[in-house]
Amino acid sequence: MNPDVLVIGAGPTGLVLALWLTRMGVRVRIVDRADHAGTTSRAVGVQARTLELYEPLDLARPLVEVGVHADRANLWARGRHTGQITLAGADLTRYPYLLVYPQDKHEALLEARLADAAVRVERSTEVTELDGTTATLRRPDGTLERVAARFVAGCDGAHSVVRHALGLEFEGGTYSHLFYVADVAARGPTMNGEIHVAFDDVDFVACFPLEAATHARLIGDVRKDAADDAALGWDDVGQRILERLQLQVEHVNWFSTYRVHHRVATEFAGGRRFLLGDAAHIHSPVGGQGMNTGIGDAINLAWKLAAVIHGTADERLLASYAEERMPFARRLVATTDKLFELVASDSAIATAVRNDVLPHVLPRLAQFDSARRLLFKIISQIEIDYRGSSLSAGRAGRVRGGDRLPWVATQDNFAPLRTLGWQVHVHGEASPTLREVCDTLRVPCHVWAWDDAAHDAGLARDAAYLVRPDGYVALATRTPHELAAYFDARRLRP
Repeated sequence: MNPDVLVIGAGPTGLVLALWLTRMGVRVRIVDRADHAGTTSRAVGVQARTLELYEPLDLARPLVEVGVHADRANLWARGRHTGQITLAGADLTRYPYLLVYPQDKHEALLEARLADAAVRVERSTEVTELDGTTATLRRPDGTLERVAARFVAGCDGAHSVVRHALGLEFEGGTYSHLFYVADVAARGPTMNGEIHVAFDDVDFVACFPLEAATHARLIGDVRKDAADDAALGWDDVGQRILERLQLQVEHVNWFSTYRVHHRVATEFAGGRRFLLGDAAHIHSPVGGQGMNTGIGDAINLAWKLAAVIHGTADERLLASYAEERMPFARRLVATTDKLFELVASDSAIATAVRNDVLPHVLPRLAQFDSARRLLFKIISQIEIDYRGSSLSAGRAGRVRGGDRLPWVATQDNFAPLRTLGWQVHVHGEASPTLREVCDTLRVPCHVWAWDDAAHDAGLARDAAYLVRPDGYVALATRTPHELAAYFDARRLRP
């Protein structure tokens, strides 16, 4: 089959892209050169914004039911517990926590959902040539197949064939510091269902709780005197920091090492070919942003591709993908780089800040609700906005075009987003003129009674918020006729 979109790479980014496109009636093929899905992974955190974006696919509930809801992070320095940070987001989102759920299980769920939609991942299938949007595939039996797609999405990681075909640079570098990730069975006071991050003079370890009380994922650094990466194992991990935490590792299920990269592609698109996830940007795992950022890429691009394919937008809309996602990726790489340098550096200043300042100062700052809320907004990715986008316009209350639609805790104002279509939201009263404009445009108008929660969320009474299929505000206005002008100016049809 020659699909509308050929998705290359079946990690979380590619799977989510294929799921959203399929849900929106787009013909998809998804291929991956590996013969099976991954069974080990570094990524364990699913952020609140990702869960919100999963609601239209009915994926949030299954994940929430099986993952660990971690809303507390404990900090340790030189074996002493220096404080705890409790996340504060109960009035910001339905998911005021970090959901700890391993990437391999996450991928398995996504692939199963895709199979339910009659789309299977074509494994052991390699792209040997990419000429425009025509790909040559080497199938598992060695035969070659030419596939002519309308669009190609490169979700194929750091060594992306799509990026190479576009001739794009992958600017950045690789840190020399070596880290490990271990899936373990363990016991001790830190195995309490909470996140623990510990620093020592020469070591670092983060402990993430998994579904069983004795099951955890450890991320830390390998001993500085360890040599050959290929021969490294659990015995090369510094044990003193674990002993200080009284963490008794009874069994290592699997162990792997990795080096941290920091790179961003010079462009995210070329013609009808696009880069997403690790094919477009790689950064430090600090903050648990990588997998979630790739999923954000997928959802941003999916509704735009669907609109072009279904003829409700011209191809100019697709330029907004890079326009919106590249600035965030560059900012994220720069931020996580600075944090990573603090974690990994052996300098006297970095060691002092890491052990004697941050573990003591952060818990004290977190005693202030405003600080906790800001930290949660940033880590959860609900703070991401597209205010500078050509698709964003207007302001009403504290909400501007390009902002994530605020969640109103007293009202289920996210429920209509499950339709994956354009819509207008009003808190208060919708004027007859606004209703008439919405009817003419065939855009649903959802109205909720005004209350204090809507005010606290930053919304303006009786204002109209035009919401995109991905749950971001496109236009915030008090003038109904601006709705029609918005679509006309951008050659869009809802």
